[in-house]
Amino acid sequence: MAPWALLSPGVLVRTGHTVLTWGITLVLFLHDTALRQWEEQGELLLPLIFLLLVLGSLLLYLAVSLMDPGYVNVQPQPQEEAKEEQTAMVPQTIPLRRCRYCLVLQPLRARHCRECRRCVRRYDHHCPWMENCVGERNHPLFVAYLALQLVVLLWGLYLAWSGLRFFQPWGLWLRSSGLLFATFLLLSLFSLVAGLLLASHLYLVASNTTTWEFISSHRIAYLRQRPGNPFDRGLIRNLAHFFCGWPSGSWETLWAEEEEEEEGSSQAV
Repeated sequence: MAPWALLSPGVLVRTGHTVLTWGITLVLFLHDTALRQWEEQGELLLPLIFLLLVLGSLLLYLAVSLMDPGYVNVQPQPQEEAKEEQTAMVPQTIPLRRCRYCLVLQPLRARHCRECRRCVRRYDHHCPWMENCVGERNHPLFVAYLALQLVVLLWGLYLAWSGLRFFQPWGLWLRSSGLLFATFLLLSLFSLVAGLLLASHLYLVASNTTTWEFISSHRIAYLRQRPGNPFDRGLIRNLAHFFCGWPSGSWETLWAEEEEEEEGSSQAV
């Protein structure tokens, strides 16, 4: 590996996240917070659980940050011949297009990421804090990471507050609790951001929509021509498909099914 590769944005961002995570954890353990009180009382279970949650959130962060988000293959992979009934369900009018940057044929819901320089299936957004795209493969892990990270942040917020002592002279308080108070403010900001992100992504998952589609639906060809979301199959099926991959099937098939339903209803009228 070349030395300058260690200074790439991805390495710097992930290193910064790791250092910040363990730095905040160390501050919570070194100050007179509930963690210290539990240790002095010999109650080690809660501090151990907190450490495991911090470690779990960090491992999830690295997994989402480093894994393939669902890149569209430049070279088409050999596939089995589609069944006749599956082929018949997919109309020839599906607005697939060729990417003008990497020249691959984009499936429905894919988009080219200029930062990653690749097309990503079911593209949601490019996360600068991850230095990676959030797409079809890592989106469920991204939501799980947000949920676990929010639990850790809220617990850390409580721990930081438990160690603050305001009834002290200003100079003494600044020396003894200044760093802990700064940590409390930082955790408050991170908790707000993580909570908003988690709420917004759960809403999008429940309606089977991506961030990109939600923001830019007026610019996306396969959404402009539909009054509603052609991929929405109800809350339960949307959640089951997102987290478990059930029911399986391509987005082109779902798009075609929605089109057939609309044609059937219009003919009935």
